Amino acid sequence: MRPPSPITFCKKNNMAKTEDRFGFEWQRYHDIKPEYHEQYLQQFLNWTYPIEPEFYKGKTILDAGCGMGRNAYWCLRWGAKRLVACDHDARSVAAAKETLKEFPNVEVYQYDLEELPWDNEFDFVLSIGVVHHTEHPERVMERFYTALKPGGEVLLWVYSVVGFEFIPKILDPIRKRVTSKMNLQVLHFLTYGLSVPLYLYLRFTRPSRKYFQQLRTFSLSHLHSILFDQLLPPIARYYTKEQAAELVARFRDVSIISPPNDNGWIVRGKK
Repeated sequence: MRPPSPITFCKKNNMAKTEDRFGFEWQRYHDIKPEYHEQYLQQFLNWTYPIEPEFYKGKTILDAGCGMGRNAYWCLRWGAKRLVACDHDARSVAAAKETLKEFPNVEVYQYDLEELPWDNEFDFVLSIGVVHHTEHPERVMERFYTALKPGGEVLLWVYSVVGFEFIPKILDPIRKRVTSKMNLQVLHFLTYGLSVPLYLYLRFTRPSRKYFQQLRTFSLSHLHSILFDQLLPPIARYYTKEQAAELVARFRDVSIISPPNDNGWIVRGKK
């Protein structure tokens, strides 16, 4: 089943409010600038480890919660047969269309992830940094399962609580009560109060944690966007390994691994 039009509007709910805020982010950080090219590539390889570029060749792929399309870009560049990217927010959809405009085999749609219309359509469903922001992850995962062909595979990257226990304890209350309700222009400006000191710290020290070693290679603008992304949403879940496995309880051949930078969980399973 294919959607009837390039843009399909969906109902508004709490998930929509979260993604509306992300729409501001992807409107502002809306392209893969040459100076960020290697940074985005290394992030994608980290989030999808240990998958190699050859994996994508000839596959039909759904990028669910595509943002500005920077993850879909690599799948297409590495030979995906057909890629469908979707996001809730119209600004994200517009940014993804611009990012992916060079590829003739891409379709970009506006959909709530709880209402994806595809059945038995895709070889691979990819969702990076999205499910942990949704109001009803179990409903989203049900739609992913339905969208896959028999034998098809889902891959998620979600937040991990392991090594980041301070975030739910300290950042979550601040995010829920303050930053997720702030004016986005104001929040974006105030985030420099965090990003600039962190950028300088990373530049003049040699952190031992692998994730901070990766952050050390990022530009100030890219680092700022990551911190801004953390402060935006009203919903952000951090999973134990067991909780991450529950997301794919209906799937078979499940694997839950930590990526090379030890940040988050890579969650995979087959239909």
